Amino acid sequence: MKILGISGSPRKDDTSGVFTLVKTVLENTGIDYELISLRKKTISGCIACLGCVKDNVCKVDDDLKPLRDAIVEADAYVFGAPNYYSTMNAGSHALLERFFQFRHQAGDLLWGKLAVAVGVGGTSGSFPADEIEKMFLYNFIETVEKVSGQGAASCYSCGHGETCMVGIPSMIHGEGLKITPDMIPDVKKQPDVMAAAEKAGKTLGARLKEGHDRMQVTQAMQEKMMAMFEGSV
Repeated sequence: MKILGISGSPRKDDTSGVFTLVKTVLENTGIDYELISLRKKTISGCIACLGCVKDNVCKVDDDLKPLRDAIVEADAYVFGAPNYYSTMNAGSHALLERFFQFRHQAGDLLWGKLAVAVGVGGTSGSFPADEIEKMFLYNFIETVEKVSGQGAASCYSCGHGETCMVGIPSMIHGEGLKITPDMIPDVKKQPDVMAAAEKAGKTLGARLKEGHDRMQVTQAMQEKMMAMFEGSV
């Protein structure tokens, strides 16, 4: 049994709240895992070429190609992404778009698997976490927990954070601020967020160890997706 963790943050691992939370979730599952960072990887979005229709294998030749086996073989996923414009960043979205390769001819390679969605943002990580959950739903993957944290917006280090009136620091702290290290958000300094990540890991681990019924999960996710569509008509 193995869990695949993916950090979609472009930041270095030691400065990324996404990487920190994904790793924390994984460490608390009690199950073997692999953690991959998308940093410096080149992964394009789906180009609608339909090259994957016959064999459910994407034909786009980029850095997702060597990750495909890990995605297929994993029993569960812990996927994290940063908040860009109230959604997930492009690199994370591109990877999940390419899950389209698994859907053809009732392709069930991912059906009924479990996941934890992680989001981190300058104000909130709920937006990317919700988007991850939605894209997993299209592949009938159940998101058993979502973890949302506040990270260090780039405005804190861009050089203009103290004077820019549309930056996150001014929005949070008001005008005339002096940026100090203690005011910069860090998920490691948010006990409730770290506790949520630990809880999510334990929940995911417990579900996997119980030997969940993938077909039952698949049916539940199909029903949930259809209800989502009905609500949007």
